[in-house]
Amino acid sequence: MDVIVGIAKFIVNNVLNQPAYLVGIITAIGLLALHRSIGQVVGGGLKAAMGFLILGVGASTVVGSLEPLGKLILGATGVRGVVPTNEAVVALAQKQFGAQVAWVMIAGFVVSILLARFTPLKYVFLTGHHTFFMATLITALLATAQLSAFWMIAVGAALLGTMMVVMPTFTHPWTRRVTGGEDVAMGHFGSIGYITAGTVGRLVGKRSKSTEDMKFPDGLKFLRDSMIATALSMVLIYTVFALAMLGRVGQTEAFAVMEASTLGDYIMAGVMQALLFGVGVAVILFGVRTILGELVPAFNGIAAKVVPGALPALDCPVAFPYAPNAVLIGFISSFTGGLASLGVLMAFNAPMGLALILPGMVPHFFTGGTAGVFGNATGGRRGAIVGGFVNGVIITFLPALLLKVLGSLGLANTTFGDADFGWFGLTVGHAVKLGPVTGMIVITLIILVLLGSAIAFQRLVVNRGWNPGAPRDAHFAGAGDEDADPKSVAVGS
Repeated sequence: MDVIVGIAKFIVNNVLNQPAYLVGIITAIGLLALHRSIGQVVGGGLKAAMGFLILGVGASTVVGSLEPLGKLILGATGVRGVVPTNEAVVALAQKQFGAQVAWVMIAGFVVSILLARFTPLKYVFLTGHHTFFMATLITALLATAQLSAFWMIAVGAALLGTMMVVMPTFTHPWTRRVTGGEDVAMGHFGSIGYITAGTVGRLVGKRSKSTEDMKFPDGLKFLRDSMIATALSMVLIYTVFALAMLGRVGQTEAFAVMEASTLGDYIMAGVMQALLFGVGVAVILFGVRTILGELVPAFNGIAAKVVPGALPALDCPVAFPYAPNAVLIGFISSFTGGLASLGVLMAFNAPMGLALILPGMVPHFFTGGTAGVFGNATGGRRGAIVGGFVNGVIITFLPALLLKVLGSLGLANTTFGDADFGWFGLTVGHAVKLGPVTGMIVITLIILVLLGSAIAFQRLVVNRGWNPGAPRDAHFAGAGDEDADPKSVAVGS
């Protein structure tokens, strides 16, 4: 038994939990199904894997540059609370449920493939680390239900596999709008935030032009380069919070954050981190393009042989190249929404015992940036701003509520940061509290409702080509060519 558990852990930790390997393997399988030569199979698989590694390098650079910014913001505001961090809560849970998580993840991946094969939900979820995070959340919640190991894994796999096909389905009309109909889906558990951003954009931005259609004076046309615009914006943000922290806590504490000895070193260290942020975003965009260039064609083979008609569901940065300006706008708006929500929690003295959730720079960048892209796709600049802001509100209050469920499991020092972990964790967590029998009946109903709703949504909405940006398209089409929005893409009616 120990050997089997060890093999399962190896597969989870060293293959399935490594997006680069997983995407490379899937690409190679697709190319084999297309009867490509061995050289093309190996080359395509390696290039797709390296694309994910490139994306990882960019993400690491972004995360590294955001860490000191988070400390500056904390020092400038003086607020204490919980920073949602997926990796931290997973690390805590692994100490108690490591083996169960491994089996839930493997079995859940199999369930998702079977659902993609035998239902209309033709999405293959390839974001390995988010699969791992969701498997951890589900296992930790089910651990209180006093189930046998077999039933814990079976129920956990059913929940995980369901989420892996259901959420790309619900997100797909907006994803298709973002990508202009390219054969790729969203495989990231921040989906409720993206759907909400796209919906809000549709409501508020019918007449708002795209973030990518900004007109700059001749002297500012260099700002059309997204890498430059991103870096300069971050320089401004870093400088403002660096000076604010310096004014609040003094030189000794402020300089320690940036490992600086003089005021000049302190300010320029922030400038350097801001420039590195811009570099990281540029690397992410290049990595995404590399992945799509190899994975999407190879997926034709999988669609034809293994899961007919399947689409790859990829990590949220897959949306970034379609509206780079919206990524930055969404990030800033989401962060603002997080600060505003924190202010509300503080003003009402943390009602219902909710924790104070501090804006985590990483979830606000990745989910806020993606929400900005989705909001822009249906509502232009106004949609990117409002959609990002609403996402920030969502990823503040949902983690605060989820923390109450995780607290009973001894994981109260941190919580999951992305939107789907919040609502799904609350749903499953409250079902589990009903007891082993009643709880499992409710969980079965949850699975059936999610699958039934997703299948109906796929058939009635996705397959019929519903376009969430149709009102905006109609406005710009009626405005005449001189006012047309070149970034507005119609993919259905």
